[in-house]
Amino acid sequence: MLKLDLSNEPRWHELAPGVRVQLRPLTTALMVAARGDPAVQALSQEAGDEESALGFAKALARVAILDWEGVGDATGNPIPVSPEAIDALLDLWPLFEMFQTGYVAKGLILEQEKNASSPLPNGSSAGATDTATPARASARTARRS
Repeated sequence: MLKLDLSNEPRWHELAPGVRVQLRPLTTALMVAARGDPAVQALSQEAGDEESALGFAKALARVAILDWEGVGDATGNPIPVSPEAIDALLDLWPLFEMFQTGYVAKGLILEQEKNASSPLPNGSSAGATDTATPARASARTARRS
């Protein structure tokens, strides 16, 4: 069953201990906006998968991240959310990976849900019974005969 979360409320996601970001829900509009980002559009056809993934993740983060906690400059002073700061945040591998798995991948689970199928309660598999007997039971039955 497809489960729709009709809430458009931003949610907090932890990227590392003490670092969390407030993100918009991953919607079609956000994905389209990220694909239309000038940095994504500027990627050449020869760009590798890694370069494309990083460029797209940064573009998506720039439209999705509304606020954050635990992010500061080199001296430890909190800094505001900005496109440059978001790009710098995602240049840190563990944070990029958490963004990808904790936000992007969870949003794409819908793709897996719609591709999965289960037996229908009234379809051809409904009420089916096992017709095979276990090998050991067949062997015992054959010896007794």
